[in-house]
Amino acid sequence: MPHREKLAWMTLLLIAVTYGPDFVHVVLSPPTPGLLPNLPQLWLLALAAGGNGVLHILGRIALRVGAPEDARAPADERDHDIQRRSSMVAYYVMMVGMMVVGMVMPFTTSGWEIVNAGLLAIVLAEITQNGLAAWSYRRSAA
Repeated sequence: MPHREKLAWMTLLLIAVTYGPDFVHVVLSPPTPGLLPNLPQLWLLALAAGGNGVLHILGRIALRVGAPEDARAPADERDHDIQRRSSMVAYYVMMVGMMVVGMVMPFTTSGWEIVNAGLLAIVLAEITQNGLAAWSYRRSAA
């Protein structure tokens, strides 16, 4: 499995592990409207984002130590093509999400619903990018 495919799978796993519980909590017990800031909700958001960042750095280090020659290999044409296509699709996913968050939701809702919807748009874009990259590597390997 190429190093960049391993990174894509690792990122998908870390998104599920860190942001998944945050979104489940938001759906099962939505933040109550009231005085801002909602410190418990802010703490969960910081824990998810910080945990994702720390785990991502540790995962990259582990992959680099496990296969240093793969990690140092320069990207070839296929890698550039996969990155370009997956980033392009993810960009459109994020832009549609941000248009909904910035142009529609302010007229119907406010507060943490907008924050969580914005975070969801970003996470969906990351899932799209890394999912398409992993799928493209699998498809080209077959």
